[in-house]
Amino acid sequence: MNRKAPSGKKLIGLVLAALIGLVGFSTPFRTYASLPSELRMFAGQARTIDFSAPVTAVATLDRPGVVRVNGKSEPSFRLALNRPISLSSVHSGETNLNLKLFGTIPLKTVRLNVIPDLRVIPGGQTIGVKIKSAGVLVVGHHKVVNEEGKKLSPGEQADIRLGDLITEINGQPIRDVGKMAAHVEKAGKSGKPLLLTILRNGKKTQVSVQPVYDTEDKSYRLGLYIRDTAAGVGTLTFYAPDHGVYGALGHVITDMDTQTPIVVGRGEIVHSTVTSINKSQTGTPGEKRAHFFNEDRVLGTIEKNTNFGIFGRMNAVPEFGMMKEAIPVAFADEVKEGPAHIMTVVEGNKVERYDIRIVHVAKQETPATKGMIIKITDPRLIEKTGGIVQGMSGSPIIQDGKLVGAVTHVFVNDPTSGYGCFIEWMLRDAGIMVSPESQLKAG
Repeated sequence: MNRKAPSGKKLIGLVLAALIGLVGFSTPFRTYASLPSELRMFAGQARTIDFSAPVTAVATLDRPGVVRVNGKSEPSFRLALNRPISLSSVHSGETNLNLKLFGTIPLKTVRLNVIPDLRVIPGGQTIGVKIKSAGVLVVGHHKVVNEEGKKLSPGEQADIRLGDLITEINGQPIRDVGKMAAHVEKAGKSGKPLLLTILRNGKKTQVSVQPVYDTEDKSYRLGLYIRDTAAGVGTLTFYAPDHGVYGALGHVITDMDTQTPIVVGRGEIVHSTVTSINKSQTGTPGEKRAHFFNEDRVLGTIEKNTNFGIFGRMNAVPEFGMMKEAIPVAFADEVKEGPAHIMTVVEGNKVERYDIRIVHVAKQETPATKGMIIKITDPRLIEKTGGIVQGMSGSPIIQDGKLVGAVTHVFVNDPTSGYGCFIEWMLRDAGIMVSPESQLKAG
């Protein structure tokens, strides 16, 4: 059977499709596709871009005074893309680097964002954390025996849920557990329900609940277990002396019963000393045993509790640190797989340095937890702790002389390994590194 030969147009189409396929699998194309659309630099910092493409291009800068490209600070110039392109910042600001093949075919536009230099002092000190919530937290339900002998929870029947934060009673702010009883007793005796303002999943709602007289306790009850404070230990990640702020823990503080994030009303961090270590073992994470001391001497306030830790004001360099001088910080896209070290305390107040390896780096252009996987390689730390233990969260991770992140979690099945978060996201939550989105809004 005779087959019809493809027409000229079809033949050209097949050839183009084949070429596109070859180009798509080529090293230059894959390198090009992986290049970010934005590259951030600190003032005074140098970066490189490697296209690995055997072509030349015409480059233009819409604001040539912000960066130098291969030492040039001109509106337009020619670049060989088979060699790495060096970028050096001149001053803070943004500029677009536009590349065109043969001066006409658009190839790539990279926004270069130069941010004012930022340096912080790495921590590593064990700290005591004391938080007062911005209301009264519901952590459980209990049954009340009413005058008819029935067991019920008025709060549960009113659809008050675990993790709800009661912020107002009859329009009046409530912050203390101790003041709840008076409101409940008064409403119970008058026979009038309480109107509770509740914060649930970031949204406010109102609930009406009628207290019930508990014949066993001889008082009026809502059938709720409530709490207004939390305390624990963690590790200081950094102190920013030029801004008077700190960051710690690397992860959100949640209520131990409801596992909901604690909304901070007020709080403080104080000195803490490690008394012993319960070593981690496969299947069982260990912990630092520590106690607070010099509690009257507040190291800093707690103003935020976010996915990346706690943040607040700190007015002086904290004691017991290894480093007194500030060091550079790294953007998320600068962190790489390879050797690094952490700083933490395993005995008393002494901060020590321990070797680790960053074994995986997640590609994150927007804030997200679990930015890297780390593995403890220092035999001294493994001998003392078995790996990562609870209370070590927030221990600063340093690579190539820069603060790159913080320890956040331990792997239960392998306590020598765990997660870390990028320091960039902690610095944003601390309010000392402005996101590109915020810069655009401000502009």
